[in-house]
Amino acid sequence: MKGFDRITFDPAVMGGKACIRGLRVTVGTIVGLVAVGRSREEILHAYPYLEPDDITQSLAYAAWRLQEQDLPLVVG
Repeated sequence: MKGFDRITFDPAVMGGKACIRGLRVTVGTIVGLVAVGRSREEILHAYPYLEPDDITQSLAYAAWRLQEQDLPLVVG
């Protein structure tokens, strides 16, 4: 996963979900907080061991995972 050095996967941490730097904070948690309107400052206050780049990379990772792929139409 080139470019996502802060996103880690470990079956022993949060069931192998995408986490931030091996911490028990998932990318989904961060994306969810942003989705309900929490600011970066609020997130960093609630999780003082996170860094601003953790939030940026979580959002970038989520966007990357959701990218659409155009596939050629195969007829017949």
